[in-house]
Amino acid sequence: MSSKANSTAHPTLIKVDPFKSAFGQKGLHNRWHPDIPAYVTVKPGDVFKIECIDWTGAQIKNNDNSDDIKNVDLSQIHHLSGPVAVEGAEPGDCLVVDILDVQPFEHMQWGYTGIFELENGGGLFAKEFNSRACKAVWDFEGIYATSRHIPGVRFAGVTHPGLIGTAPSAELLATWNQREGQLIAECGHQIPAVAFPPWEKGAHVGTKQDLPKNLHDKIAKEGARTVPGREHGGNCDIKNLSRGSRCYFPVFVKGANLSMGDLHFSQGDGELSFCGAIEMAGVLTLKTSIIKGGVEKFALKQPIFLPSPVDPLYSAKIIFEGIGVDIHGDGKQYNMDATVAYKQAALNTIAYLMKLGYTREQSYLLLSAAPVESHVGAIVDSPNACVTMALPIGIFDNDIMPREEGLKKVNYGQCAIRSDGVL
Repeated sequence: MSSKANSTAHPTLIKVDPFKSAFGQKGLHNRWHPDIPAYVTVKPGDVFKIECIDWTGAQIKNNDNSDDIKNVDLSQIHHLSGPVAVEGAEPGDCLVVDILDVQPFEHMQWGYTGIFELENGGGLFAKEFNSRACKAVWDFEGIYATSRHIPGVRFAGVTHPGLIGTAPSAELLATWNQREGQLIAECGHQIPAVAFPPWEKGAHVGTKQDLPKNLHDKIAKEGARTVPGREHGGNCDIKNLSRGSRCYFPVFVKGANLSMGDLHFSQGDGELSFCGAIEMAGVLTLKTSIIKGGVEKFALKQPIFLPSPVDPLYSAKIIFEGIGVDIHGDGKQYNMDATVAYKQAALNTIAYLMKLGYTREQSYLLLSAAPVESHVGAIVDSPNACVTMALPIGIFDNDIMPREEGLKKVNYGQCAIRSDGVL
């Protein structure tokens, strides 16, 4: 017989409204800084839930144009929930985080994938495509995603936090800002930017009580932007760091001060278009523990993790190769450049999808959102690194296999584009 007395829900420690701007909401912040106070504190072994707004702070809408992508304010990304302090965690320890579940909000069963403008966000092919804003909205049906903007595909999601990490120490923060500032100085002004320095514009720290102005201004002036992954974790966008994963994070400040956000319903390896997963708002269920002295014990320079045991399996794939030669561009030979090889594999895949009837924009978005796998095939055979991109056959409604008679081309329309029609 069930017993109400012995049945309790895991507490939700941070609540957000996914339909409202992140600004003004408590328990959210969008900079990394050791002086951001913990919003909640948990004990090792506690199981708890954390609600997360989408990474833009509710700037993107469920509609059929991409004007919101075109005009998105990237000074304020990413909006993270936290920090969550863990009792007993000290610098030099290892914070163990079990990602027990990742789910969209029950009242928000949709997400989106976007291509940013060249001058506002960019993406992997921002220059090659002279990117203009496009968008695909995805509807969730249990574990599956479909999109009215990319018809003919349906796939199971690998839900995961794109961004999760511990707070940096003051020394580590200074290192980040110094080395990234040096890179910017060496490379000069570029579009897209090579790195994102501290920027007071758009900074948000939603604590339980208002911060003293001098402290808020200090965080806004010094705080590291959340765009790249770093030694503490951060925005690594690893699709297999999903529900059921166990993560091992280095601790740099007392309490560890774990923060998280940028939830994804699904993503391909590489997240090509920057806004390249199926971005969503939702709820994380977590459990933490501490391994004392774990940084030294495990040589923990960066996080390590165990992948999820429940990822969807698509065994049949068609695999495209890429090498370190700009075959789709000027034909330049590169020396062991895995990024060039990855881009060529992706461009080969996009060219194939266009033969099936998808537009270049739909193909770009699909490779970002679907559970595509990419691997380094060889990184030793000079001068060409080899990278592969594996496209799951089972996600397509129609046959996409190479046939003697060629590929069947279908009109799949177009994804959501700007209201002025510019592509």
